[in-house]
This record gives sequence, structure tokens and C-alpha cells, in this order.
Amino acid sequence: MRVMVMMKGTEAIEQGVQPSEALMAEMMAFNEELVAAGIMISGEGLQPSSKGKRVVFGGRDKPIVYEGPFAETKELIAGFWIWEVKDMDEAIAWAVRIPDTDKLHGEVEVRPVVTFEDFDNMTPELAAQEQSLRERTGG
Repeated sequence: MRVMVMMKGTEAIEQGVQPSEALMAEMMAFNEELVAAGIMISGEGLQPSSKGKRVVFGGRDKPIVYEGPFAETKELIAGFWIWEVKDMDEAIAWAVRIPDTDKLHGEVEVRPVVTFEDFDNMTPELAAQEQSLRERTGG
């Protein structure tokens, strides 16, 4: 099962507070463990929302684009991983080990990734197209 582990934003992260060298070293060691265990597929940190934009659809004829920063830091994502795990218990066992030396992190959210098998209306043609896209993108 694939999961997305989302590191939630905090005031400090939104203000651009940089992690210490110690936290960077611990995070690299943690990521090395994830890779060695065959868990980590990808992972990235994100710039503060002040450097981002938000596209809102909301049933309108045309989406609206908003400039960052965005007010609700607890709703923002500061970084993410994609992990391949056997189940949610394994994902949580890894998630509770995420380094937080600087006490900059607020929380992480772990959610299963939707697969085409999760859809009742997936035709064989759409499933083949989905598989082709995954193969071409390395997913």
C-alpha cells in the first residue's frame, strides 16, 4: 500500500525558519533508513506558502487564483513523503520516528493513496491508460 505522509506547516516554517544542521543530519539519516528498508518512494520539503499560489474551483465557471501567503498554517503542507508500506500500522511505526530535534514540526498526516482498484467505475480501457501513465512516470 502506498501512503502520503504530509508534514503540516507551522508558524516557524511559514516564517522561513531554517532547520538546524543537527535536524538536517537526523532527517538525512532517517531518509537513508527509509530508502534502505525499501519504504521511501519520494519525499520533498516545500517552500513557505508566501511563495505559492492557490487555485480554487468551487463550482465556478472559471477557477480563481490566489497569491500566498495563506492564513491557516495548520492546514498547510510543509513537506511530504510517498512511502510503500505493507499496511497503515507500518506507516505509523515509521511516522512516529520522524526527527523533530528543533521542535519545528507540528504534526504529520498519513493517508493511503487512491489506486485505480478503488474506483467502481474504472473501465478496462481507463485502467490500461492509468497503468501506462504510471509506467511512463515511474509510479
